[in-house]
Amino acid sequence: MIPGERPRLFDFQVNGFAGVDFQADELTQRDMEQAALALRRHGVAAILVTLITDEIDAHCRRLANLEKLCAASPLISEVVAGYHIEGPWLSPEPGYRGAHPADPMHAPSLGEFERMQAAANGRIRLITLAPEWPGSAECIAAMTRVGVHISLGHTNASEVQIDEAIRAGARFVTHLGNGTPLQLHRHDNVVQRLLARDELIACLIPDGVHLPPFVLRNFFRAKPRGKVLFTTDAMAGAGAPPGTYRIGRLEIEVGPDGIARQPGGQGFAGSTLTPDEGVRRCANYLGLSEEESARLWSTAAMEAFGVKSH
Repeated sequence: MIPGERPRLFDFQVNGFAGVDFQADELTQRDMEQAALALRRHGVAAILVTLITDEIDAHCRRLANLEKLCAASPLISEVVAGYHIEGPWLSPEPGYRGAHPADPMHAPSLGEFERMQAAANGRIRLITLAPEWPGSAECIAAMTRVGVHISLGHTNASEVQIDEAIRAGARFVTHLGNGTPLQLHRHDNVVQRLLARDELIACLIPDGVHLPPFVLRNFFRAKPRGKVLFTTDAMAGAGAPPGTYRIGRLEIEVGPDGIARQPGGQGFAGSTLTPDEGVRRCANYLGLSEEESARLWSTAAMEAFGVKSH
């Protein structure tokens, strides 16, 4: 970030930053201010704190604690624009669940949503779910009616199930091209099904690892203008040196190459991309101007999620 430049970037999927895991039960004001200050240094005005799959009770505890920290600190309150719940309403199928634990996964529940939203003081803005669960369409419609955005992710939904989710109000796809098995049918697979839906905004991780640059270009070109956004999916190792970090229940190794790997190198778990570096990589990989790339990482993303800049 250029000294004196006003932070303006917005990232709607941030699991942690600067050594701080946002899933931690013992998260303190000092931890969150450390992460918030580091985000500001990387040009970030606001984020959606993202909580990955766990029991609903755990989500409620963490949301209530985060709200307490926001009330205690103007800095935290400015940076945390709301929350993104990514699980437990995801597919437990191997490959589709990614690094998320399968045990807590189950069908969406309006009662559980209302408990989490109460703990969050009404500030849950985004929910990622797999629409193949029974009752998903009804839940999507009800959550959409109260202003929550729905994204499809960690899913192996059929075309019919995707249709139902869109009719109910789903608008986004979470990290398209990731959260899927390494091997899929060459044509009939959920990546192709979701990519083909012009109604859905594709959210992509442009770190060059989750999607090779040529795949990122293909996905970007396949979508209509205004139907692509970018996110880091950052975990605690973002904005921090190589080392061992946590994301929820998982211990993650971040090597000198900056890749966040599960124990034993068994795949990714979040990224270490920072939003300002994301702007540069999108410009480089996609042939965009820095101004257009920055717009996609700032005003375009804020407008999509109804977030106002400070």
